[in-house]
Amino acid sequence: MKSTIRKITTAAVLAMSASLLAFAAHAKDATELNDLEIAHVAYTAGTIDIRYAHLALAKSTNPEVRKFAALMLQDRQAVNDQAVALITKLGITPKDNDVSKTLVKNSQMLIAEMSSLDGKNFDMKYANNEHEYHKFVNGALEGVFIPNAKNADLKSLLKAGLKVFKVHQGHAAMMSKAVGN
Repeated sequence: MKSTIRKITTAAVLAMSASLLAFAAHAKDATELNDLEIAHVAYTAGTIDIRYAHLALAKSTNPEVRKFAALMLQDRQAVNDQAVALITKLGITPKDNDVSKTLVKNSQMLIAEMSSLDGKNFDMKYANNEHEYHKFVNGALEGVFIPNAKNADLKSLLKAGLKVFKVHQGHAAMMSKAVGN
């Protein structure tokens, strides 16, 4: 069992490392994104986490995992709804880009991998991914997107989202510890 747990944890770290490396490869591109592209990346990141949450609710029976996944659905959808309201208010269309495409591609691979897992193996993979994903998203928001956003309303929405997502990161860390025991 410990060998399986170690393999899953290692796989989670490798998968997130691949995402981080892919993002780093586009880091120069990310710093040059305009507000329409930043908005698309932020919305895409939220949509990806919503997909992870739906998968967790479909596969997990662990109360901690289910509670966290339900929170992700609620909070991520609320932020995405605010983003849609903002782009509607501004009359703009977010623009797809290499960063958002990379996020989607990596998430599709991870969803396929997680879909093949069950029970504690799934729970651990989901919990570890959520913790790493939130660290990744929060770092991108804090270090790249908020400083580079030009529109005050977009910047404000990103800052509000970051506050919520930092709380999620803490919850994900606790869930990861609880599931790993």
